[in-house]
Amino acid sequence: MTYRVFKIRGIIIYKLLCSFFLLGFYTGSAQIQSNSVKSPDAKIKVELSLIGGKPVYTVFYNGKIFIEKSPLGLKTNVGDFTEGLELSSKVIENKIEEIYELPNIKQSKVHYTANETSLSFTKDKKPAIDIIFRVSNTDVAFKYKIYPQNNTLSAVVKEEVSGFVLPEGSTSFVSAQSDAMTGYARTMPSYEIPYTVDVPMGENGKGNGFTFPCLFKLNEGKGWVLISETGVDSRYCASKLIGRPKGLYTIGFPMDGENNGNGSSSPGIALPGETPWRTITVGETLAPIVETTVPFDLVKPYYKASQQYEYTKGTWSWIMGMDQSMNYDEQVRYVDFSTELGYKTLLVDALWDTQVGRDKIEDLSKYAAAKGVSLYLWYNSNGNWNDAPQTPRGIMNNTIARRKEMAWMKKNGIKGIKVDFFGGDKQETMKLYEDILYDANDYGILVIFHGTTLPRGWERMYPNYASSEAVLASENLFFTQESCDKESFSATLHTFIRNTVGSMDFGGSALNQFYNDKNTPGKGSKRMTSDVYALATAVLFQSGVQHFALAPNNLTDAPKWAVDFMKEVPTTWDEVRFIDGYPGKYAVLARRKGNKWYIAGINAQKESIKTKVKLAMIPAGEKLKKYSDNKQLKGSVSDLIQEKNQEIELLIPYNGAVLITN
Repeated sequence: MTYRVFKIRGIIIYKLLCSFFLLGFYTGSAQIQSNSVKSPDAKIKVELSLIGGKPVYTVFYNGKIFIEKSPLGLKTNVGDFTEGLELSSKVIENKIEEIYELPNIKQSKVHYTANETSLSFTKDKKPAIDIIFRVSNTDVAFKYKIYPQNNTLSAVVKEEVSGFVLPEGSTSFVSAQSDAMTGYARTMPSYEIPYTVDVPMGENGKGNGFTFPCLFKLNEGKGWVLISETGVDSRYCASKLIGRPKGLYTIGFPMDGENNGNGSSSPGIALPGETPWRTITVGETLAPIVETTVPFDLVKPYYKASQQYEYTKGTWSWIMGMDQSMNYDEQVRYVDFSTELGYKTLLVDALWDTQVGRDKIEDLSKYAAAKGVSLYLWYNSNGNWNDAPQTPRGIMNNTIARRKEMAWMKKNGIKGIKVDFFGGDKQETMKLYEDILYDANDYGILVIFHGTTLPRGWERMYPNYASSEAVLASENLFFTQESCDKESFSATLHTFIRNTVGSMDFGGSALNQFYNDKNTPGKGSKRMTSDVYALATAVLFQSGVQHFALAPNNLTDAPKWAVDFMKEVPTTWDEVRFIDGYPGKYAVLARRKGNKWYIAGINAQKESIKTKVKLAMIPAGEKLKKYSDNKQLKGSVSDLIQEKNQEIELLIPYNGAVLITN
């Protein structure tokens, strides 16, 4: 830890390039104090300035501006910390280095290094806030620390003016935040709005901003920027981006109407207290976006795991059979199906309490345990914030009922729960997530969230957190043909946006040609993608726990090579590498489990793509297995040898895929 004394460099004339709307500055004289922090490899540089009492920052990568001069600061009920600030003479600098292991994210062993600078600001000669910047070789992160004001030990943050000004001509890949209390049974927002792709900046979605993460392509192909947040818990609300004119995006808080209007949209914070981290991942290619671990680098575990949790593959009947499949005999059939596949879990979805019954669930759990299979049970989160009628409900929202239920689960060997229909980002909802997770750990239960917000570092913060939906997931493939028609297009977006920052419980990789429980032609939505595509998305989509959209009939009506692959594909990974791709067009990634690599590519473009990729991770001369499609999407399996130059030519048809393993 070192200290540096700042000197005021004098009075200069500062011609502001942004508008008055953006930063609230005027063109004229301003007193400037500045400092900078660089990444360990010195490629990223963040310049921090105080101009006329207002803090701003700029992000450079390899000497090019990736984030233009952007505002910083908070407005609270105990003080406005966006203007009238003075920079203290004391600046704290730290070098951060940490090695940690986490089995259920994209990289199992992480060596994190970064440089951190904490700047202290005063207002009216009293301590006001610190702004802490941390810069790694791929990421910029910042947060605020607020100090007590006039002996007050609590505050309400009314507004966060933190901004991100993208260079003119940049385009966005974003998902709009929905209106509150809309959609099915008034359960939204639930992070399930389709993305707009490669669109100019300046819009604000449906008027409510955009859900994290948000991806931007800089003008003239200079690079990519991914903006998100991490470290959100019961002490703050979850946030979003609000689109402004001239390339500015600012932090936005939840809408008043979320959760049926219950709870405050403005987070309350004990003083001194800190906000969550705002994160900016930058790169000249998409590799840093795909490979970043920043959501987990910036947080710590909140409690010890009560046991060694196991991340598994499983099946579920609901995706093909819907509510009518929720009966004892069908669930027994799916237990047997999981056993056939070598899977260790079965997800028993909504209405199990009324259509199967608790006594029969106990019997089902015993039957499954005898075959090495454990159950996940579905629950409605609902208290007073939506109209979703599915049961069990009125349990997960109440501490007493929840813990009583979890004691019953533990007694009957239930492995995990899937809790649905949250519909809000307010602080009190973040507390509900945290309470469910903490209680579940006491009973050795893993937790999956659906109809939910984005996970924000939760894999590391909460040891029994398994995964979240927070995406337009597989059920929509059942509900509408339009979703099937756009399946590959959406997958090329999730790979580079949603799934880059947290586990994504998509529930896909269907091998049925038609979305019904017997794969009957002409009944239900028709899958437009290939069997190889189904296998490829099992690799592309990362989630420590996976319940795939397979059906018992696949044992006889799907290609043997496809079923065999789904039996052996991992759900936890040791490494990920970006190979090639463009959001909305195609995606090629590599994931490693132990010494085995899985290279998966999909194509959403109308024309087949033909590209050469270098697989430097696989030695020359090594034998490879290749799953590929012809133009008719008929899959086949072949063997090949890795060339000396380690290059492989990939030919991927529209809605098809390629998959290579060593």
